[in-house]
Amino acid sequence: MRADRSAATAVTAQQRNILVVGGGGREHALAWKLAQSPQTACVYVAPGNGGTATEPGVENVPIAATDIEALVAFAGEHAIDLTVVGPEAPLVAGIVDAFEAAGHKCFGPRRAAAQLEGSKAFAKDFMVRHGIPTAQYRTFHGLDAALDHLQQVGAPVVIKADGLAAGKGVILAEDLATAEAAVRDMLTGNRFGAAGATVVIEEWLRGREVSYIALVDGSHILPLASSQDHKARDDGGRGPNTGGMGAFSPSPLVTPALEQRILDEVMRPTMAGLAADGLPYVGFLYAGLMITEDGGPRVLEYNCRLGDPETQPILMRLDTDLLTLIDAALAGALDQAVAEWHPQTALCVVLAAGGYPGDYERGVPIQIAPDATGAKLFHAGTRLRDSVLESDGGRILCAAALGDALEDARRRAYRALQSVALPGGFYRRDIGRENV
Repeated sequence: MRADRSAATAVTAQQRNILVVGGGGREHALAWKLAQSPQTACVYVAPGNGGTATEPGVENVPIAATDIEALVAFAGEHAIDLTVVGPEAPLVAGIVDAFEAAGHKCFGPRRAAAQLEGSKAFAKDFMVRHGIPTAQYRTFHGLDAALDHLQQVGAPVVIKADGLAAGKGVILAEDLATAEAAVRDMLTGNRFGAAGATVVIEEWLRGREVSYIALVDGSHILPLASSQDHKARDDGGRGPNTGGMGAFSPSPLVTPALEQRILDEVMRPTMAGLAADGLPYVGFLYAGLMITEDGGPRVLEYNCRLGDPETQPILMRLDTDLLTLIDAALAGALDQAVAEWHPQTALCVVLAAGGYPGDYERGVPIQIAPDATGAKLFHAGTRLRDSVLESDGGRILCAAALGDALEDARRRAYRALQSVALPGGFYRRDIGRENV
């Protein structure tokens, strides 16, 4: 951290101090992109990570993403013109409400609207109420009723913890024994704490997954570039669900015809439903979609923020000033904004700590060779301790690269990972391949 952090960066009429809340790969990418704006004086990241600590134009702040009171105070003391919230937990906890009450601009949905991600049951009820296509489901608070339902519907089935579980609260149960064990773990085993006190049991949808993310201003939608994420830990789409092991943009699945269906059947009804329910939504809105065999989109989940790792390839392709787009959203003027995209494909591969998404060791030294072969290494679970880069999470970093075609981007991203040495670390070797 720089020695002059205690003094607010000088701000001119054209330059502004920006605060990014969070410390993962998504937040590194946000800070990197916002620092490129000619309007930006300094991007502060709270708490940041080992990558943001050395990113030009970026400065870490030792405040937790969920310490809303301290973040509000920091914004007032350091002439923060705009705060951009990365992770879901502070949004669900009401960080935007707190910033607005203090007179500070903060980009993201308010607490009530953030329930779309904060509660799977709320989201499912919302979709049914407003005719948005999704999987059939039932919600349960008690174990016996949930087990009885499983006996009726059988397997395969999907078990979801109702609350926030860091991307790990979804169990794809291919047999009844796995489904019953997941329900027991959540409802009586306290596997996800309060997040699993209610479970959603829903039908298993078949198809291909797509991430569709947009900027929204309460009335208008500005789609971002399409992308695809790889949730499973292991090659071939096998193993437990994670927060994401890699992503690429654009998605070849999202044809102009499919994008029109997504807008007409999912995004616009979602915006209209939020408005009808008295929940005006401003921020990033993410719809995780299954494109089923009939070619139609069905919503698997909502996120009330940018996806991670989808953010990394999406922002690598964004040719428009991100700060300008956020300003337009806050002004309710996204209908006048245009997002321009680099024609190349972007792909990123996540390097994870051994044991992830289960238990893993922290404090493992990370070695990075000086030459990352033209790719960008976005840090997530890293920290600097006495100038030594160490692991500090499950997903350590991701290598992101542009290429003239998907295979070219793959080759560059994987080559960049060869510059990183993490004892016990692993990554999938099939990111961007078909049918994974």
